[in-house]
Amino acid sequence: MKGNRTMIMLGIDAHKRTHTVVAVDDLGRQLGTRTTNATTTAEHLAIIRWADRFGSQRSWAVEDCRHLSRRLERDMLAAGERIVRVPPKLMAHARDAARTYGKSDPIDALAIARAALREPHLPVAHLDDVSRKLRLLVDHREDLVAERTRHINRLRWHLHEIDPTWDPSPRAFTTFKHLAIAEQRLRALDTVVARIALDLVGRIHALTVDIKSLAAELEERTVKTAPSLRKIHGIGPLAAAKLVGEVAGIERFRSRHAFARHNGTAPLPVWSGNRERHRLSRTGNRQINAAIHRIALTQARSYPDAIAFITRRVEAGSNGKEAIRSLKRRLSDVICRAMLADAAHLREQQSHVAA
Repeated sequence: MKGNRTMIMLGIDAHKRTHTVVAVDDLGRQLGTRTTNATTTAEHLAIIRWADRFGSQRSWAVEDCRHLSRRLERDMLAAGERIVRVPPKLMAHARDAARTYGKSDPIDALAIARAALREPHLPVAHLDDVSRKLRLLVDHREDLVAERTRHINRLRWHLHEIDPTWDPSPRAFTTFKHLAIAEQRLRALDTVVARIALDLVGRIHALTVDIKSLAAELEERTVKTAPSLRKIHGIGPLAAAKLVGEVAGIERFRSRHAFARHNGTAPLPVWSGNRERHRLSRTGNRQINAAIHRIALTQARSYPDAIAFITRRVEAGSNGKEAIRSLKRRLSDVICRAMLADAAHLREQQSHVAA
């Protein structure tokens, strides 16, 4: 088949220890399959050499699970290959529609390839070191916060056992002042419960130091890499880092409407008789959606433009929740424009450095 000008799609089912590749033609007919023995760079390059038999007019599709496919994407992009990312939902629909029943790596890889053929506007994979670093830092900070919360909950139960009248709020133990007060009181007691509680105080203190250090680092990084995003009312360093890390390259979206659909702020039309209304969309990236929701609530409380917008929507017949949804859709466009400006600014900086 070498020399065939038909576009070949190669779907990859990525796993921790192996990758399975299935090649299909432009009609979705299976042409070949291969499973790697490992997930090393050498095996990734071997896949590319194997794909040469189908010609140079090819594209790769991988399920969008970057914790498993990041090294694969990096090696293939470095080799000059083109990769698109297939959302798991699309892959699942393609697998359900196939005539082959069951679930296996070749079946999943075939479903990924066919889903990529059916959807021409899937996001294209690219190397984005900035968003990856921010996402790793945000995820690490969230893990530390969750761990601190578990320790605080255990500490409060021990304090209740020591003295039922000692009932500080959970938020109190996120400050060094209240941790110092608790440590001073616990050191005066000579019981096993007090010793365990004192150990928890020390762990919470250390976690709080790390959390604050990460927040300071995110502040510094987002000021440099997302200045336009930081200028939006209600977006601090944590929200900016969450957005940049989850979006992973705003330029991969063909329009602001595609971005709104990706983050779940695009409303879903519903017809009832001759009246068209819109309902809440529960699709899209829920992490981005949650970040936009928090920004919308912040603006609704303190930003005059947002307050005026919500007032107009309510006067036009929307209820409070519908007005917030409309504000979120508007914020999605504002965030999209800001991130595009930041991407252009970053490219300009990199070109100056390269020159």
